[in-house]
Amino acid sequence: MTNKKPNILVIGDLMIDHYLWGNCHRISPEAPVQVVDIQKETTVLGGAGNVVNNLIALGSDVTVMSVTGDDEVSTELINMLDKINVVHYLILDDERKTTKKSRIIASNQQVVRYDQESKEPINEECEQLLSLKILEQIDKFDIVLVSDYGKGVITAEIMNKIIFIASGSNIKVLVDPKGDDYSKYIGSYLLTPNKKEAEHASGIVIKDEDTLIQALKVLQNTASLTVPMITLSEDGIAILNDDDKLMKKPTVAREVFDVTGAGDTVLASLGLSLALKNTIEESMEFANLAAGVVVGKLGSATASIEEIEEYKSTLHKSSIESHIKTFEEIEKTVQRLRDKGSKIVFTNGCFDILHRGHVSYLDVAKSFGDVLILGLNSDESVKRLKGENRPINNQEDRGYILAALESVDYVVNFSEDTPYDLISLIKPDVLVKGADYEGCDVVGSDIAKELKLVTFIDGKSTTKTIEQIKKQG
Repeated sequence: MTNKKPNILVIGDLMIDHYLWGNCHRISPEAPVQVVDIQKETTVLGGAGNVVNNLIALGSDVTVMSVTGDDEVSTELINMLDKINVVHYLILDDERKTTKKSRIIASNQQVVRYDQESKEPINEECEQLLSLKILEQIDKFDIVLVSDYGKGVITAEIMNKIIFIASGSNIKVLVDPKGDDYSKYIGSYLLTPNKKEAEHASGIVIKDEDTLIQALKVLQNTASLTVPMITLSEDGIAILNDDDKLMKKPTVAREVFDVTGAGDTVLASLGLSLALKNTIEESMEFANLAAGVVVGKLGSATASIEEIEEYKSTLHKSSIESHIKTFEEIEKTVQRLRDKGSKIVFTNGCFDILHRGHVSYLDVAKSFGDVLILGLNSDESVKRLKGENRPINNQEDRGYILAALESVDYVVNFSEDTPYDLISLIKPDVLVKGADYEGCDVVGSDIAKELKLVTFIDGKSTTKTIEQIKKQG
């Protein structure tokens, strides 16, 4: 993924997801139901708002447009959007009730959900106001995502206007659809129905590749789609390519805690990737990875680029460059790792000509925790430490090779004579140095919880490697 920030417009049904978290240890004497002792209460943006949250987590600029009620829930919703710096254009209708879905979670299991909402289609005046706002703003955006939760905002008239306005600016429209009649979405670039939704809309029971292809063709013809697509849960995503051939991008199995909002993540990640001009195949793979992250979390979750890269790493698909971090990036990474309870190990060095001694040392260092972060001396600091003829390999080459090692999770370059500032930023659980530091003051040992000294393999060093090269030369 590039560092470019796309600007994405989200249109759809905004709502609040409300969670009551607790434990259950008894059955009510009043009725055969569980008694949940509530420990905490949380609220997050839901519906189209979860698409927004996913895009923010992925680093996009986002604008959201919708119609809500003129009530306390809409005020709460607006405050939530303001808090995450999302531009919003909301039309308030005092005859509507803003959707709020409340879920009771007992011991990490959803027990019950109750909804307060309006579901009737928005009125003609709201349709006109929303259409005008889309027309005024459309040229600002790289792509349009429509999140239809069937709560009345995405009427056939609004959908028609969105397609017409976006096509005039050559902007793709991606839709997470609702209902059985997909003719409502005619002209969209793609839709993201899951298997069950696609079966209802196409009238075809999907039981093998032949019926999958048939369903995709029905959806394509019904909505004049550029890319017919069906999401297949653990089987990934399927599309028909330009030659009407089936293409499937399978996902990788992992423990699934909650599929709530996974469809929002797929829509957001596809939209982001396509907005960055990636191919549909690349975008499908990215969406699979993002969905793989969120189903491992509880509630309407999101996936950041770093979490996706970390997940790719566990699948041996991450790029080597993604393991090389700046100070700012490693600070965010460390915070996420701490939230997960990971034990962080830190070591540092020049690692000029990588040899067996280095690899063995790093392997042992990694064994002291869950994640190994390596501070790498910049070229300037190596010269100050080793002399003008060093390093032999520049910091980009050294960092790339080290980041490719299985034992090394992240590499961070530092230019100071010592890594004290970097250690202060990371605050590692374990600081690792060579056994030659026995009895010496080790930089950063006042910050780390624990210091480990590792014995080097005898006779293996960069200096000896250079001497051997000179002799052979």
